[in-house]
Amino acid sequence: MTKRVTELERSTRETNISVELNIDGTGKFDVKCGVQFLKHMVETFARYGSFDICMKASGDDDHHLIEDTAITLGAAFKKALDDRPVERMSTVIIPMDDALMMVSVDIIDRPFAEIDCPDQLYHHFLRSFAMSSGITLHVVQIRGFDDHHIVEATFKALGTALKNAVSPRNTELSTKDRPKVG
Repeated sequence: MTKRVTELERSTRETNISVELNIDGTGKFDVKCGVQFLKHMVETFARYGSFDICMKASGDDDHHLIEDTAITLGAAFKKALDDRPVERMSTVIIPMDDALMMVSVDIIDRPFAEIDCPDQLYHHFLRSFAMSSGITLHVVQIRGFDDHHIVEATFKALGTALKNAVSPRNTELSTKDRPKVG
């Protein structure tokens, strides 16, 4: 099987993001980013998803950097999948101290995001990632009071759910026929 690997760059007046992504990796990462918590969350996503990520991200403020990182990472994820058949759906529940988070994904190219997240910047990250990758994403906070734990458990669950959902299949999992092109 050919590895599902891609490189992508996004440069705007506000940010400069480059991502190398291997979704068939082992969880290795090299993340350079001025926002330490964002760096930590991308590394967490890589480790729990077993995705290899090399990323450089710089920007004029935290909001723009977090948003554009999510857009770039999501677009790279979609590009790396290359419309190959995958398991598609996964639901994972992850505990982290006081936090208990559930993440459900469907890789179906019908972007949707319903997200429980107390931190607006990371709520925006998750929504932007879902929209640019074309996935359906549900994040449900079952328990938790520490915002750091809630966000980190969410990234652990997202990585794990996507790791399960991107498992290759021989045929597409759908009750609908694919539209014919040509």
